[in-house]
Amino acid sequence: MNQMTGKQSIEFQEPPHVISSASVVGPKEGEGPLGEWFDLIAPEADFGEQTWEEAESTMQSEALQTAIGKAKLLPSQVRYLFGGDLLAQLIATSFGSEETNTPLFGLYGACSTCGEALALASMTVAAGYADYAAALTSSHFGSAEKEFRFPQGYGNQRPLSATWTVTGSGAFVLAPKGGHVKVCGVTPGRIVDMGARDNMNMGACMAPAACDTIYQNLMDFNRQPGDYDKIITGDLGTIGQRILIDLLKEKGFDISQQHMDCGIEIYDSERQDTHAGGSGCGCAAVVLASMILPKIRKGVWKRVLFVPTGALLSKVSFNEGQTIPGIAHGVILEHC
Repeated sequence: MNQMTGKQSIEFQEPPHVISSASVVGPKEGEGPLGEWFDLIAPEADFGEQTWEEAESTMQSEALQTAIGKAKLLPSQVRYLFGGDLLAQLIATSFGSEETNTPLFGLYGACSTCGEALALASMTVAAGYADYAAALTSSHFGSAEKEFRFPQGYGNQRPLSATWTVTGSGAFVLAPKGGHVKVCGVTPGRIVDMGARDNMNMGACMAPAACDTIYQNLMDFNRQPGDYDKIITGDLGTIGQRILIDLLKEKGFDISQQHMDCGIEIYDSERQDTHAGGSGCGCAAVVLASMILPKIRKGVWKRVLFVPTGALLSKVSFNEGQTIPGIAHGVILEHC
């Protein structure tokens, strides 16, 4: 049965269901506009661990266990786990998921990893390769700043274009049926490199990739922006949002009425001093788990295009003067 549609999308003939989700965050995220909707808010960002990296692994473990528990499953019933984070060699994921003893596909899509993990888990379940599959991602402000920018003790000033890496982890369990949200299709993204080099302006780096994926989704499924209740990007922030809307208008699509961005929603930028918004693998994941999926489950939104966005840089590539390519993965979520 051919499930390919258009140039690069997949439309599932028997859509898999998201049967549970979980969100675990740090104290700053808990103080934001979505605080009441998270499953677990840690009182301290270190989660009782000695290092930021260990804290991130603990977050992942808590999120995955909570999601599996909500699905009323045993960890042994989850056949495959698709997970990733921002750190070198995916150490948050490898240490955070090892106790489940679940076969792991480690993924790196930068801040788009939630979309990548959901897409691959959905494809696996829809193809009949697993009765249950899980998707898991995380980020941590402390570990990400150390990995990509400056140690916190350095005390550098952040420009207004900068985003704040979310301390959070989101986990999702997918099955052939049994939930009120189904994954009807995916549009895997391409690498888009417009020559951006500013690692303090992630929105500008990622907006062209978001534009490319959203445009291709609309073309592949022969849809208009109004066919979605919401088109939600991962972490473009206020600057990236404006760029995305302008880029799509040049292609003949106006998404200004449908567009939301997880990085804008998760913080009160003025009160919490987060400048352009939030970012990180955990940003899109925890907003999806805490706010987006519940609205779809309740039927407030019938169809949503969820598009996490990622900047594909490393400290090596950046220090060697390379550009910062972007990527975005689209996941169609519908009420059922």
